[in-house]
Amino acid sequence: MKRQIPLAWRQLIHKKGRLLVALSGIAFADILMLMQLAFQDALYESNTRLHKVLQADLVLISSQARHLSSMESFPRRRLYQAASVSGIQSAEALYIVYMDWRNPQTHRNSGILLLGFDPDRPVLNLPGVTQNLDKLKLKDTLLFDSMARGKYQDAIAQIAQGGTVTTEMGERTIELKGLFSIGPTLDIDGTLIASDQTFLRIVSGQPGNVATGLITLEPGVDLSATATALKSHLPGDVRVLTRQEFIDFEQHYWRTQTPIGFIFNLGAVLGFVVGVIIVYQILDSDVGEHIKEYATLKAIGYRSLYLLGIVLQEALILAVLGYIPGNLIATALYALTSGATNLPLYMTLDRTIKVLIFTILMCMISGSIAVRKLRSADPAEIF
Repeated sequence: MKRQIPLAWRQLIHKKGRLLVALSGIAFADILMLMQLAFQDALYESNTRLHKVLQADLVLISSQARHLSSMESFPRRRLYQAASVSGIQSAEALYIVYMDWRNPQTHRNSGILLLGFDPDRPVLNLPGVTQNLDKLKLKDTLLFDSMARGKYQDAIAQIAQGGTVTTEMGERTIELKGLFSIGPTLDIDGTLIASDQTFLRIVSGQPGNVATGLITLEPGVDLSATATALKSHLPGDVRVLTRQEFIDFEQHYWRTQTPIGFIFNLGAVLGFVVGVIIVYQILDSDVGEHIKEYATLKAIGYRSLYLLGIVLQEALILAVLGYIPGNLIATALYALTSGATNLPLYMTLDRTIKVLIFTILMCMISGSIAVRKLRSADPAEIF
């Protein structure tokens, strides 16, 4: 059987400089798409880290709450009312506020998220929290996020070695005596955890109000039915959410109420468009240079569909070869950015496949546009 000549590959490597330019352009477009999609995923994941570690089946929030760092409070008596509903085992308070504190290393004021709960009834499933519950019971003693973004390295090292770091917050002197890990979000650099009593002393707020209520059900109780019962039992100043709905609530805010999600999507689209333009220019130039050869193939009986196949094969080869370095460079940039920001940036299989499909589609669109010259190539006119 006669072996078919790899015409598409031969045409691509005929001018290696142009091939490298094409692959560089495709890699650049892929890097742009991969980075934009990664930043978007990191936004959603980092802003729901806390939601995912809550030890609760249902969550109560104020009907005026917007997102994690803007959680309006509601009366604490709503928790007592919720606890009276059949099937509910416990209803605990989680205090949340975003406020300034004095960075213990730079001695400058900066914003940080402060959480408070009863140490005898822990509500967070986080590394470091369970081991340090006894420390939280001490007056004005807090735990600090070891993954916080900013200049905290010396303070974290001192706490990790068993030392105590003293600073100020809410016009009170506080001590940091333990570490836990959760990481920053795009709008929150770090987190502190305090007991409910320490929280209320720092904030000097309203002890009768809470930001979030965490509801635990008795074993075997139907989640949906209990949520429905709670909604009918409680006034309209609170919302009853499952933990997944609480996660969706946070993500919905960032998707629809801020321009960030739109900007990242727009960046990915621009990367796709840039790739289409670059590949089109390369393939169009290639077709133009070999128009006589294509016309000759037409003259000896090859159909336009065969010639279209050659160009599309070139597009597919470019897509695969350009994607490989683009993916590798993006993975390295993920590690670099994650190390600098502590954001959850890493390559996922879903994103890898998605961008590869986009790359192939991008090159196929370019190839389909570039073959317009072939349809009108008349051997009689050319020769």
